[in-house]
Amino acid sequence: MTDTHNSAAEALTAKLSPLAGMVMLVFFVAGLASVIWSVVSGKVAVQPPKELTNEQLFNGAFTHRIADELANVPFAEQAANLERAASWLAIGDTGTRVRRGCDGWLFLADENRIHHHAEANAAAKAEKVTAVRDWLAKRNIKLLVAVVPDKSRIASEQLCGLARSAQLAERVKDWQALLAAQNVPVLNLAEVMAPLGSDAFLRTDTHWSELGAAAATQAIAAGVSAQGISATPAQQLKREAGEAQLWHGDLVRLAGLDWLPVALRPAGEQLAASTFTVQEQASDELSLDDLFGDSQLPNIALIGTSFSRNSNFVRLLEQALGASIGNFAKDGGEFSGAAKAYFSGKEFSQSPPQLVIWEIPERDLQSPYVDDIALAD
Repeated sequence: MTDTHNSAAEALTAKLSPLAGMVMLVFFVAGLASVIWSVVSGKVAVQPPKELTNEQLFNGAFTHRIADELANVPFAEQAANLERAASWLAIGDTGTRVRRGCDGWLFLADENRIHHHAEANAAAKAEKVTAVRDWLAKRNIKLLVAVVPDKSRIASEQLCGLARSAQLAERVKDWQALLAAQNVPVLNLAEVMAPLGSDAFLRTDTHWSELGAAAATQAIAAGVSAQGISATPAQQLKREAGEAQLWHGDLVRLAGLDWLPVALRPAGEQLAASTFTVQEQASDELSLDDLFGDSQLPNIALIGTSFSRNSNFVRLLEQALGASIGNFAKDGGEFSGAAKAYFSGKEFSQSPPQLVIWEIPERDLQSPYVDDIALAD
């Protein structure tokens, strides 16, 4: 009986094999044609960077960049979406960039990545920050560095079966020590966020919650005061709670599942974002400079990443400082993106601040670094 069953299965497999081969061939040809058309038409760019280093070749940064570009090919994108949906619906898989913790908590896989030459990379970035501090000091501008801890560090009780490498335990403190040795003011925001636990972060997002952002702003405001800086122009903000709404964070998008119907995505969360209104300043508090608009440019500039552009962080910082600030943070800017753009831009050259706050995520401290911040004399 078993032999008969096996023979029937083998016969069926033999009959279906040509069909499976044809389907695979069709997908291969269609995918190849889509890639060629996208490259020729300029829909995607796969040119190597102007300066291609051995480090970029050996650590896979260049090939990863090409893969990211080719992922934007329409056929590849649709195929990837279908694969991600099938994997999620069948076995709850969230892909290579996102990891599942407890009770619907999602984490960015990059936080737990162990980089080649991690210590050397961190040292190079600390050296660059020190150089920026010295460059700013020549212009009578101060620098305050703030390191945002990993979500997986602060919300560790939500990791469940996920393991956070022991090699990362001292990552922030070690980097903080490198800067402290050069007398660069640096804040480890883990110290004020850790007591909040998982409440400091959003469940389906890489970023902090308003509660976590508010704790960070209090620490930064204290750091600004310790620098002897009085933030201007004065601005009083009134904060009011918004209505709770169903919301899916960026980790759902990174998992490739944001296009699914809401009922099929990872469970969202109820998020009540605060609203802020500027309170009018009494006329007798206005100086002549205020009346003529000469003091309305902020004397504090913020550079950083998407952390500075989420969960009302800037508004909360302005409220803590009692003044408006210039926000020059960049989504996806990582360690140096915002610094590179700001220090070479007209905003800095024409209206230099008294203080630059540089927000840096922990996960970027040990990643490969190519010095791209030009410090003109």
